[in-house]
Amino acid sequence: MDISLIIPVYNERENLPLLFESINRALTPVKKSWELIFVDDGSVDGSLDALRNLTQRDPRHVRVIVFRRNFGQTAAIAAGIDHSTGEIIILLDADLQNDPADIPLLLAKLDEGYDVVSGWRRHRQDNAITRNLPSTIANSLISWVTGVHLHDYGCTLKAYRRDALEGFRLYGEMHRFIPVFAHSVGARIAEMEVHHHPRRFGKANYGLERTLKVLLDLFTVKFLLSYSSKPIRLFGGAGLLTIFIGTLLLVYLFFRRTFENVSVLGSPLFQLAVMFLITGTQSILMGLIAELLARTYHESQSKPTYTVREIIQKKARK
Repeated sequence: MDISLIIPVYNERENLPLLFESINRALTPVKKSWELIFVDDGSVDGSLDALRNLTQRDPRHVRVIVFRRNFGQTAAIAAGIDHSTGEIIILLDADLQNDPADIPLLLAKLDEGYDVVSGWRRHRQDNAITRNLPSTIANSLISWVTGVHLHDYGCTLKAYRRDALEGFRLYGEMHRFIPVFAHSVGARIAEMEVHHHPRRFGKANYGLERTLKVLLDLFTVKFLLSYSSKPIRLFGGAGLLTIFIGTLLLVYLFFRRTFENVSVLGSPLFQLAVMFLITGTQSILMGLIAELLARTYHESQSKPTYTVREIIQKKARK
């Protein structure tokens, strides 16, 4: 299979028939084989019945994965990827706000030599205060922290080569950080503008609370990218810093006791210095334990610490 189109679905019954028609119009001219994988994430509005009808209309292209309950968008995307067979994986929302007509453009961009093409909803058709503004702030923060500069991490419409998705697993609410993980294994990333339409049916499933989740997930992503293989650098660095501060405080108390005859034990700085020293020592010990866990993780799963894009060699002459 050349292309796998993965669509998480949660209460989008009215949108699904129109979405299918749009996808069919967009992909029919494409001279590649394709499959359409819908993942029903515990819908309760009749979306599953609509999906069953689509499989009957086009059994050659349409497959449906049905969750027992609502597990979230990240789990739906992960399930779609696990059950897909395409060399190119395209993610798309089911709410008709992403335009399937942009899919051929994403494919053309991949053909330029990129591993990931991320959609950018430059003219986003959502509420400016509750959706657009928090999204802009979150995108800027993610780009600054991770070093992967994209305008629109929240846009689901993205195209990936399958090998760019290998080497990591999705969980929690990590789907928006897929380009960051792909970049960590050496993927070439491009961004292009895509169309965005107002929602016609149903209601949005996310609000302002999503921004807080993004910020919390960002801590996890930064740790996984920067310190998962060398956690001692984080814990040990913090430990050495606190030990250094505690030592400076003790030196200061020593000089005060020597030259000004000020009691050491009577100063609150003494308790603070001891606390810094203990905390620093504990942090370094935690770093050593984390190092053992990291090595166990890699060695028990035979997980490599590198990724290879290709091997170039010249065949020896007989």
